[in-house]
Amino acid sequence: MREQRGVPTRTGFHTVLRLLLLLALPGIPGLALAQANYEIQVYGAATVPPQNLMVELHSNFTVEGQTQTIDGVYPTNHQEHETLELTQGITDWSEVGFYVFTSEQDGHGVQWVGDHIRPRLSVPESWNWPVGVSVSTEIGYQRAEYTPDTWTWEIRPIIDKSIGRWYFAFNPALERTLHGPDVNQGLGFAPAFKVSYDFTPVVSGGIEYYADYGAIANIAPIHDQQQQLFVVADLNVSPVWEINFGVGIGATGSTDHLIAKAIIGRRIDWGRHSPVD
Repeated sequence: MREQRGVPTRTGFHTVLRLLLLLALPGIPGLALAQANYEIQVYGAATVPPQNLMVELHSNFTVEGQTQTIDGVYPTNHQEHETLELTQGITDWSEVGFYVFTSEQDGHGVQWVGDHIRPRLSVPESWNWPVGVSVSTEIGYQRAEYTPDTWTWEIRPIIDKSIGRWYFAFNPALERTLHGPDVNQGLGFAPAFKVSYDFTPVVSGGIEYYADYGAIANIAPIHDQQQQLFVVADLNVSPVWEINFGVGIGATGSTDHLIAKAIIGRRIDWGRHSPVD
């Protein structure tokens, strides 16, 4: 969902560029965590408007996944993940997101998995760039029972473009382990992209691709890479609602083989603005 944003001052222009650079610089040393099935989403470039809170629930169920406990990490098979994402708009070009990850599985019950925080900056549409551009940085903790790499960091550039009824988004994410067995493996590459088409003003359909290729300096063999392809639908029922659901298959032996996902989000306007519905 793309929003029209205000024109920044010249000072604001330089502030955005400096902050974009500051977010990018920490990615030079370090590695990636494998694709985690908590927030399965290809992000668009627009940020949440100021005085607005976006509340999203990410629901993902692994129909067919890893069935063994490996190095103390629970199997993913028949895990249901519920992730609460809260994103507060700060300015016309910035926001901060916060995640609460949970998991439910026979034998383990409902468990808190971890939390992440994610500030993001965007290039305002008023600059008239030919594509939407933003960048986020995400850092957080997940319990060792769910991933051996407990503290991780990510920088996610986001590029998107609408052409008629077509929509394209590309997230070439860079990831690094801060604490865990992969801490010395270097910076990793975990790209994602989305292509969708508006069949009607309300219904869009398309594909989403997610991958983790391993360390940039030592790309993993295809069998050890994580690659997932989802067939998805979006329901554009209102500017304040986000509804996305789909089914994904794993394309490699190291990827969960079948996952169903859904995202339901509602934007809450805390300011005194005119209704958008």
